[in-house]
Parts: sequence; C-alpha cells; structure tokens
Amino acid sequence: MAGSDEEYLISRKKQIERRQKIVMIVSMFSFFGSTVFAVIPAIQQANQPKPAIASPSAESGLQQQARGYELVLQREPENQLALEKLSVLRLQLKDAKGAIALLEKLVKLHPDRQDYKTVLEQVKKQEGNGQVNGDR
Repeated sequence: MAGSDEEYLISRKKQIERRQKIVMIVSMFSFFGSTVFAVIPAIQQANQPKPAIASPSAESGLQQQARGYELVLQREPENQLALEKLSVLRLQLKDAKGAIALLEKLVKLHPDRQDYKTVLEQVKKQEGNGQVNGDR
C-alpha cells in the first residue's frame, strides 16, 4: 500500500507541475499579447505624418500675441517686458518701423542697456538695406 501512495503522490506532483507550466505559458502569451496590442497603436501613431503648421495661422497667432502686448502697453506704456516682446513680434511680422519705434522707446527708458542699442542699430541697418529678417 505504501507503494501505491508513493505512485499517487508522484503522479499528482507531475499533474501539478504540468498545470503550472500551462498556466505559466498562457500567462506569458497573455502578457506579451497585451504588450503587442499596446505598442502597435503607438508605433502606428508615431509613423503618421504630422500636419504642418500653416503660415497664415502662425502669423495670426503672432498678431494675436502682438495685440495682447499692445493692450498691456495701453495700461502701462513703459512696461519693459511688453515693449521687448512686442518689438520681437513686430520683427517676426516684418514690421521693422514698428519695431524700431519700440526699440527707440526702450533705449530712451533704459539708456544703460547696451543690448537694446545694439539691436536697434542692427534693425535700422537692415531696414536701410531693405532686408528686415523675420527670424529674430
């Protein structure tokens, strides 16, 4: 009888090991399958071309920003940050005369700032040559 108990225990142990292997294999397939299903859409989305930003919408965005800074300057005509940002936006919008006026005001309000003077000279020189660069 002792022999049949041992045989039973051995066969039972083998059944348990087989079931563990099956569960492990099914778990691995499930894990890798779910990973693949999560990764495939991410790869497809990365491979899709991004829509290019249209220049008219970008320009209108710059104009909206410029209007915002103009409103700030109506309330605070000597706001240094608003003057700086608006002058840069005017250059990007190819409005050199407007940028020069703002830069002159900055130089007048802050005569100690050499960078304002330098930028003003560069913009005037480019305006004199008729080549104001919008990439500032």
